[in-house]
Amino acid sequence: MKLTPREAKPYFARPDPARTGLLIYGSDAMRVALKRQEFLKNLLGANAEEEMRLSRMPAGELRRDPAMLLDAIKAVGFFPGPRAALVEEANDNIAKILLDALKDWQPGDAQIIVTAGDLKKTSKVLKAFESHPNAYATAIYDNPPDRAEIEQMLKEAGLTPEADAMAALSDLARTLDPGDFRQTLEKITLYKLGDSSPIGLEDIAACAPTSTEAEVDDILHVVAETRAAEIGPVMSKLQGQGVNPVTLTIMATRHFRTLYRIAANPGAPIYGVRDRDRAMRQARNWGAVKLETALAVLTETDLKLRSAGQHAPALALVERAFIRLAMLGAQR
Repeated sequence: MKLTPREAKPYFARPDPARTGLLIYGSDAMRVALKRQEFLKNLLGANAEEEMRLSRMPAGELRRDPAMLLDAIKAVGFFPGPRAALVEEANDNIAKILLDALKDWQPGDAQIIVTAGDLKKTSKVLKAFESHPNAYATAIYDNPPDRAEIEQMLKEAGLTPEADAMAALSDLARTLDPGDFRQTLEKITLYKLGDSSPIGLEDIAACAPTSTEAEVDDILHVVAETRAAEIGPVMSKLQGQGVNPVTLTIMATRHFRTLYRIAANPGAPIYGVRDRDRAMRQARNWGAVKLETALAVLTETDLKLRSAGQHAPALALVERAFIRLAMLGAQR
């Protein structure tokens, strides 16, 4: 059966131990891993691995030893409680193994938990879980954690935010990768150790990571400072380093989001940048209105890059968007 994102959220919080299994898939491996971690913790409890109630197997190993999965789901545990067999990085090369395991599963067996990348609609693995009457399949999309998810993370960490800090954390969640955001929360937890006061904006500013890698910073500053003539040479350098065009667009979007946040909220704490004074100058020169337009250009470029019908060279598409932004920023 198929679980929509709305249906998946309460199910991940309260898994059904009587289900045959669950397929978690998506293009962002970190988001899939975090959701898998959340689900297994709620299904099995915190000590499942120590109590040998969780068996892990990469898809490559399972392909070499197909009996591994069936042995894991049928094995009788020494400790009481639900059990699970986790298959990671699954694809259609092991579809028959998974289909056989789903068919042979009986009540009392370990649940079959499978993680995978971005599966096509025609994937045999996806079809197997979506068509199974007692198993689920859910896609993890590249959406940042919403307010409810952030509040749950804070609750688990024993943290209470001030109202302004909660808004800042929501903004930071949209800026960072999910793994980086979770690490930031862990850093804040350590930073607030022994301090029972609510999280403030200053605490977030002290713990938030810097925005991007140094080599990508160069092109972001060139664009943000409207130095259009320098874009070509810097892009050639990045191309030689093998920078991914989609990644470059994502980094640029984060940088311009930060500039927009600074321009729209003068005086608010600045986090997520290496050089705060430089970012403030850039934000002041652009202004909130032009930064909104810049973000629209970057969103449009990102959609074109991900479009199945896109045939233009990806890096050239990004370079053209950067030149357009530099020219926009130079307008007075």
